[in-house]
Amino acid sequence: MNMLYMLVGISILLALIFLIAFFWASKTGQNDDTYTPAIRMLFDDEVESIPPKKSDEDQI
Repeated sequence: MNMLYMLVGISILLALIFLIAFFWASKTGQNDDTYTPAIRMLFDDEVESIPPKKSDEDQI
């Protein structure tokens, strides 16, 4: 039973270390996207739709 307590304690400590590392990485800008803003102007904002042509049958 003592081994179980030790393993739970180690897992909680390891989870806290990963949580601290995540917040540190977010604070220092490790997750910032530096590639997409440079190519954002190449993306189309809207797709222009072409209105359908009226056929001769519609004019009757």
